[in-house]
Amino acid sequence: MTSNSDLLSNKPEKKSRDYRSNSLAKLTIRRIFKQRSAVIGITILSILILIATFAPVLAPYEPNQVLIGVESIRKRDKPCIHLLGCPADQPQHILGVDGNVRDEFSRVIFGTRVSLFVGFSTVGFAIIIGTVLGAISGYLGGWADNIIMRFMDVLLAFPSLLLAIAIVTVLGRGLQNALLAIAIVSIPVYARVVRASVLSIKEMEYVAASRALGAGHFNILIKRILPNAISPLIVQGTLGIGTAILDAAALSFLGLGAQPPLSEWGTMLGSERNQVFTAPHLVFFPGLAIMITVLAFNLMGDGLRDAIDPRLKQ
Repeated sequence: MTSNSDLLSNKPEKKSRDYRSNSLAKLTIRRIFKQRSAVIGITILSILILIATFAPVLAPYEPNQVLIGVESIRKRDKPCIHLLGCPADQPQHILGVDGNVRDEFSRVIFGTRVSLFVGFSTVGFAIIIGTVLGAISGYLGGWADNIIMRFMDVLLAFPSLLLAIAIVTVLGRGLQNALLAIAIVSIPVYARVVRASVLSIKEMEYVAASRALGAGHFNILIKRILPNAISPLIVQGTLGIGTAILDAAALSFLGLGAQPPLSEWGTMLGSERNQVFTAPHLVFFPGLAIMITVLAFNLMGDGLRDAIDPRLKQ
């Protein structure tokens, strides 16, 4: 049985560990907000999240609402903003209307929801599977490492977008199959990142001490190694979200991802790709939305990388 004196002696040690972890977290947050790129990326991302959250409030129309018979407008009408001189007797459409006479601004707003969901869901799935495979490969080594890593090398041998197209072709068109394809082609990147971190961390003295004290392999891997291997994974995941959004837009542009009438930016580009010169606003604004979103995640990823490992700036 544990005596009261032992319990009292453990309390200062626990408080010290909590204080160190809190201090490290505060120091990391302070470093992040000192990085200009991270602050810009976080600001843009926060605005995008607010837009996605309050899309029904911000959008003047339903994204799939066809305005034929509701307003006296024609398909692919140019933007009309009353404050900028558009006649008051014409209905206001900030970004114009598309070929199906739907409000382009409303569709771009609701497209934010789809793109953010695509980025977070695909990368989240890829990180979970990649972390499991990379941790097993790096910790066990030997034949397990060879089998897992050779399979990852096979996936990396193909261009990611080309492999995603092949997977969607086999599974069938649709947003869910596109998300699964993008997640599958992203797994090797996170598996290799986790494996490299596990290989270096498992040789540390505190891991050897835990092993000498009789800690099991699972306990060492979960409580000692993985918590210290998560930093590069966060950075890679942040950068990977932008890539996933771009790949999903590319698949939708080709007609393999999101299907009409879903308001997804790649689908909107694909539907109006032949109107670049006659109605450029229908191509420009969805493309601009994709660019801003991908830029936000790239800036945030670069800032996180510099904040977590300041030695990279030297």
